[in-house]
Amino acid sequence: MPRTRRAVAAVRLALPLVLVAGGMSGCAASAQGSGSDDRPVVLTTFTVLADVAQNVAGDHLRVESITKVGAEIHGYEPTPRDIAKASEADLILDNGLNLESWFGQFVESVDVPHVVVSDGVEPLDITEDAYAGKPNPHAWMSPVNVQLYVDNMVDAFAELDPAHAADFETNGAAYQAELQKVQDELVTGLSALPENQRALVTCEGAFSYLARDAGLTEQYIWPVNAEQQATPQQITSAIEFVQANDVPAVFCESTVSDKPMQQVVEATGAAFGGTLYVDSLSAADGPVPTYLDLIRYDATTIVDALTGSES
Repeated sequence: MPRTRRAVAAVRLALPLVLVAGGMSGCAASAQGSGSDDRPVVLTTFTVLADVAQNVAGDHLRVESITKVGAEIHGYEPTPRDIAKASEADLILDNGLNLESWFGQFVESVDVPHVVVSDGVEPLDITEDAYAGKPNPHAWMSPVNVQLYVDNMVDAFAELDPAHAADFETNGAAYQAELQKVQDELVTGLSALPENQRALVTCEGAFSYLARDAGLTEQYIWPVNAEQQATPQQITSAIEFVQANDVPAVFCESTVSDKPMQQVVEATGAAFGGTLYVDSLSAADGPVPTYLDLIRYDATTIVDALTGSES
């Protein structure tokens, strides 16, 4: 059963502060929607988590994402509508690993339990720039890690809705099998590459976990998406890496401009292997409407470009 809706008073206090800080008005009403759907509500910080959670939840929970399709998650700024929506949720899921820099202040505004779905993941540290020493937050880019996300969701959902705990466990196991299949296909597809060409060169350093678990060396232009990106030194470093290792193809993410990487292509003769998806799913009619679509798409794009094969 959904827990009693609460924190109304807290939200009433928090909303005026957010309205003033954000210069917004008139959207304090909850976006939960009305009707007879009385399932517990699970709110996630971004669309990838929402899709994974929905696969575990099945029809027993209503899962929604705070951010929308195509949103840049790193610097997202919650709106008054987000806070009102969160106040009526029964559980909030966040990635953790410092991904949602806005999340701490956000959850202080509502009295709703939350679970960090990356708990148990062995973090990889960022090694460059202002973020050096902090954990790389993109743990969901490894199908191996997402199996841990699923375990955490199964436990959280069973606590939220004990009557359907067995279904959550069954759904989770089936989804984990699909994730492992993607991982196995990625490793097998890359197995014939020469050692020096087993490299993944991208715009953002968002593939550390995928690279580790697939036996690839990671190289990127900048470590984490920021307002100012692609210094001449960063582009030069990427060019030198591609040339030294005879890397056949390079890539860029969907939420940033690929112009810096095109400079690497022009300087090295490497192919532009394609656009990879990381921080957001696409619309339903797009190339990656689900997380399994996203990780399969990325894995196939990487294998095809590095090995010279075609889908």
